[in-house]
Amino acid sequence: MPPPPRVLVIPAGTALRVRLDQTISSNHNQPGDTFTATVESPVIVGGETVIQRGATASGTVIDAKGEGHIKGGAVLSIRLDRVRSGGRSYLVSTSSVERVEKGKGKRSAEFAGGGAGLGAIIGGLAGGGKGALIGGLAGAGAGTAGGAMTGNHDLVLPAETMLTFRLTHDARVE
Repeated sequence: MPPPPRVLVIPAGTALRVRLDQTISSNHNQPGDTFTATVESPVIVGGETVIQRGATASGTVIDAKGEGHIKGGAVLSIRLDRVRSGGRSYLVSTSSVERVEKGKGKRSAEFAGGGAGLGAIIGGLAGGGKGALIGGLAGAGAGTAGGAMTGNHDLVLPAETMLTFRLTHDARVE
């Protein structure tokens, strides 16, 4: 009778360092999309390499939201689900890698306010009090338009980006 297969356990907290195989972005990906990556550092348990460098990892986009024009931030969050190494496939549970960019609401308000202040100074120099009011209104409008035209900020993890995920639970390797 053959001996039972040897089971190794990769402990929770172990780092899985990978390089993305494709670009992932907050404007082009959606929750549930999958991605692949290549393992960059071998995982060694008890002196034995259980996941080789070059192994394939796959994961899921957990959250992806592009930033709104005037308010609302961009979010991009991904995690690893599976590693294929040595002809075998292993389910893994990892921490997520998350990128967040705050919305432009405050920045847009500051941009508009700065435009109003600059317009008021120019208007005041050119035409006194009435010129300051007209210049301030024109500057605020230009500032708001400038804030909207700065465009949406897309959070991007380009192909070849190095990321480190940590196992949140032990992974069994048979």
